[in-house]
Amino acid sequence: MILEVAPLQVIPGQNTAFEQAFAKAQRIISAMPGYAGHQLQRSLIDPHRYLLLVNWQRIEDHTQGFRGSPQYQQWKALLHHFYDPFPTVEHFQAVTLGETAKKV
Repeated sequence: MILEVAPLQVIPGQNTAFEQAFAKAQRIISAMPGYAGHQLQRSLIDPHRYLLLVNWQRIEDHTQGFRGSPQYQQWKALLHHFYDPFPTVEHFQAVTLGETAKKV
């Protein structure tokens, strides 16, 4: 399982429009092959800062499958104009720890 992490800085005054657009956009991403769930979180400190977390089966499901799809163009049209600056996306994978480490 791969975790896509995207901190999103939304232009001030655009929160409501962004959240409405995201409600539409999430239908696009959730229909993609390899998609395994997502969360959109809003910062308690900065209400214009969000964190998008998306689970993918494989990194290629995001980087090649989703980003290379016609649906990604719809995603971009719905969301990309809300960001300033444009987000940097990272990918993470869970670390398997021994039993002792899990108890901490």
